[in-house]
Amino acid sequence: MPLSKEVSLIEDVLADYRGGKMVILVDDENRENEGDLVIAAEFVSADDINFMAAHGRGLICLALTEDRCRQLNLSLMVNQNNSRYSTNFTVSIEAADGVTTGISAADRARTIQTAVREKASAKDIVTPAMCFQSWGNLVAS
Repeated sequence: MPLSKEVSLIEDVLADYRGGKMVILVDDENRENEGDLVIAAEFVSADDINFMAAHGRGLICLALTEDRCRQLNLSLMVNQNNSRYSTNFTVSIEAADGVTTGISAADRARTIQTAVREKASAKDIVTPAMCFQSWGNLVAS
């Protein structure tokens, strides 16, 4: 199936996102001028992680709310952020159970699913590791 170069209506994108489909979000040309592969964390699979790594070729991140970062006891990666866009990365994480090296697509998918479980706590993850999060952002690339 050929890829479409058309821009979709936001309602259609949201419906796909809520249904567990991966979507591409494009930011402003005056910011990074790039597209981010995005999928709702509760739906992510090893196949999705593999697709992002093979075709997105960038850093795979998990966007978490500030409340969730606090629930997981995640601290910011640095105290003084002087990066170009001030992205609030936290320390990297990994699921405490059910992973091997942490870097495989299956391990990263499990870590993401563990971090977004409703009753997840700091005991469910270990740091530092192979999965990166951004704190308080709606989406991460």
